[in-house]
Amino acid sequence: MADPLSRDRARLLELLTERSFERRRVVLSSGKESDFYIDCKRTALLAEGHFLIGRLLLQSILRHAPQAVGVGGLTLGADPLASAVSLTGYLSGQPLAAFIVRKEPKGHGTGQWIEGLSGVGPGAAVAIVEDVVTTGASTLKAIERAQEEGLKVLGAFALVDRLEGGREAVEAAGHRLFTLFTRKDFIP
Repeated sequence: MADPLSRDRARLLELLTERSFERRRVVLSSGKESDFYIDCKRTALLAEGHFLIGRLLLQSILRHAPQAVGVGGLTLGADPLASAVSLTGYLSGQPLAAFIVRKEPKGHGTGQWIEGLSGVGPGAAVAIVEDVVTTGASTLKAIERAQEEGLKVLGAFALVDRLEGGREAVEAAGHRLFTLFTRKDFIP
């Protein structure tokens, strides 16, 4: 019988390929032009996709950053991922608090950069999540903001690495990056 996580990984890849992956010319948020696009929100916002993402990212975090008590990343791509991991962790008895890193500080009230910070606590060990890594800029921005708020970042966890220098940028900055899939899973 196949390992349940292997089945989940295969099914998530199937959903991402059917729902999120497109072969077409696009300009990415990095400004780079590409001949393919992966919009992971199309899968992450489906009930089944949310469940599978939560299960697989949680297992990766528990394996590579078991001390993490929180999970979050740069809005908007990381929001459903952090939610999925937090919910799945709670249901499996290994809860991780979710948080959201803003792109700009809140324009009123406290002017905070991170929503949900009170759920993880000061100095907490956390995992950063990301949907797609291209240059690594979004991942590094989330890591930097989390560290500025006093959080201890144990690593970054992404759904897809486009293999366009993001891993190298994250690692050059002294951080670990773990991904469920790479470009090669979509374009062999």
